[in-house]
Amino acid sequence: MAEDAMSGLVITAVNIPRPGDEGTERATGLLACRAIRDRHHLDQWGNLDRASTLREDQEYWRGSEYEERLQFLATLGGVPVGTCAVVLPLKENTAAAWIEVVVAAAYRRQGIGRRLLAVAEETARQRGRRVFEGYCEEPVLPQAARAASESGDQELPAKSGSGGLPLNLASTRFALASGYELEQVERSSRLALPVDPGLLDRLEAGAGAHAGGYRVVGWQSRCPDALVDAYAVLKGRMSADVPTAGLEAEAEEWDAPRVREEEQSWERGGVASLVAAVQHSGTGELAAYTVLSYRPERPGTLIQEDTLVAGPHRGHRLGMLAKVANLRRAQEVCPAAGSVITWNASENRHMLAINVSLGFKPAGFEGEWQKRLE
Repeated sequence: MAEDAMSGLVITAVNIPRPGDEGTERATGLLACRAIRDRHHLDQWGNLDRASTLREDQEYWRGSEYEERLQFLATLGGVPVGTCAVVLPLKENTAAAWIEVVVAAAYRRQGIGRRLLAVAEETARQRGRRVFEGYCEEPVLPQAARAASESGDQELPAKSGSGGLPLNLASTRFALASGYELEQVERSSRLALPVDPGLLDRLEAGAGAHAGGYRVVGWQSRCPDALVDAYAVLKGRMSADVPTAGLEAEAEEWDAPRVREEEQSWERGGVASLVAAVQHSGTGELAAYTVLSYRPERPGTLIQEDTLVAGPHRGHRLGMLAKVANLRRAQEVCPAAGSVITWNASENRHMLAINVSLGFKPAGFEGEWQKRLE
């Protein structure tokens, strides 16, 4: 527990309730943090499409053998006013910590964010972490863009990637004042569903013309035993091949047990997935894959997770082939879904081009920040 005698601010670690404990005292901290984050999503986006469910939180914040996950709640006079989180990789990237800080809108600009960040950074330092990373996503608002242009506000360019962020954003000012550098900018995009079947037909035909010797395979939530080892290889390549600019990021080692652990964790958290993979007909090797996740508690939105084409198989339009197949399947399995949300690094031009062809439109932008102690 940390307390600021001047302001009465108290910051405490949050206990993670077990299923069935939702109405007990043990759940109070988690529910308070959720309420702050949900209000932030509603203020930013007008919906909870990007927000986790209670079942997800109960699973996620318990952590796993691959990540330790800690959450803290700030109260002022007993009123929840902010939260911070620290995620600590345990197998790879063990020098790094992911940090998040959210302050309730009515209590900003009072130093609460700085106090929460200090607690998060000290927690990471005590566990031997020397690189702090965090992100903040902002919506694309045409009226805000016009106002910025008229006032002559400048943009902060990403240090290692491409793109930039407006300097007048509160999140940009907070990160810079706290010693963080902008390493990368990601674009978030939204695809309205259903997609025109004619468009999918044309894109599939165009991709298929370049994909001789490959075939699409797919599954829901659990990878077939016969493919799980090959799938694990692709998951490992995903962590190595995704553009990370100058962010601290080591390649992850994936095997069948790690795949199964992720699948089981998603299931416990109420998350289902649809996977479309592309298999080389001659060797049986998996050459590409893409994943959509969905939450029956939030049936209106699908989340685009990983998409990867392994290096030796690029140039055959396998990414498009996999995405079209998965979108077709998703529209069958999730008929209530009205949109898909995805994120791509600004420098990942190839994947952005695929998404634009499918009909994705810009929805927001996300700054990826980093602070190194040495």
